[in-house]
Amino acid sequence: MKQRISIKDLEPAAYKAMFGLEKYLASTSLEAKLKHLVKIRASQINGCAYCIEMHSEEALQNGEETKRIFALAAWKESPLFSEEEKAVLAMTDEVSLIAQQGLSEPTYQMAKRFFNDNQIAQLIMQIGTINLWNRIAVSTHMFHKEPV
Repeated sequence: MKQRISIKDLEPAAYKAMFGLEKYLASTSLEAKLKHLVKIRASQINGCAYCIEMHSEEALQNGEETKRIFALAAWKESPLFSEEEKAVLAMTDEVSLIAQQGLSEPTYQMAKRFFNDNQIAQLIMQIGTINLWNRIAVSTHMFHKEPV
């Protein structure tokens, strides 16, 4: 596949706004490890190879274990993730697949066990932002590295 268009070049103000969201997200109280899990998991759901590759590399550079990245697609059955991480991953699945049921009450209550209201708001923004990045990358056929 060849890249279709470059939104970054065609609509730089849109990219500036997206990077404004990224700057906000970098300042939140959420642990970097959780942010990486959200980015990778949402990108798996959305089939975004560009973002899976980029965020997996970032997670590894920040100390994430390879086996946890490999297990992320089956997080519900994996013993490698804590209950807190599973709450975040459940939120990521449900918000990314919003048309299926939305953020369910059981998942919301599970998240409230680990996070305050501000952190839940931050998680929703984190999940929403990566979903938009995924949609940009998939729609335009962005590639992290040139395909062989």
